[in-house]
Amino acid sequence: MTMEKKDELVAKLTPLQYHITQEAGTERPFTGKYNKFYEKGTYICVVCSQELFSSETKYDSGCGWPAFNDVLDQGKVTLHKDPSIPGRVRTEVRCSKCAAHMGHVFEDGPPPTRK
Repeated sequence: MTMEKKDELVAKLTPLQYHITQEAGTERPFTGKYNKFYEKGTYICVVCSQELFSSETKYDSGCGWPAFNDVLDQGKVTLHKDPSIPGRVRTEVRCSKCAAHMGHVFEDGPPPTRK
């Protein structure tokens, strides 16, 4: 990332949003405003405004972070192997338009995807 692009993102995002989206950070569980938020609508990337998730696929996973069992379109996200935890490989989700970190895919979700 160029210094100009970084400065632009630092000015646009809160420090926590920057940490999560650009440094693959994580907010403390049960603290985010969208954890227990269930209004109908579309969730967009905070960095580039690409539409990513529908409220129709949001569910309470009990983990303390917003959870979705599908994306609006498979082309809206990219999946990456994340070996950051020793002895465990997770699947990281990133926005396909700007590569912002969105979270991880787990295999314990509700039907029909179980994701």
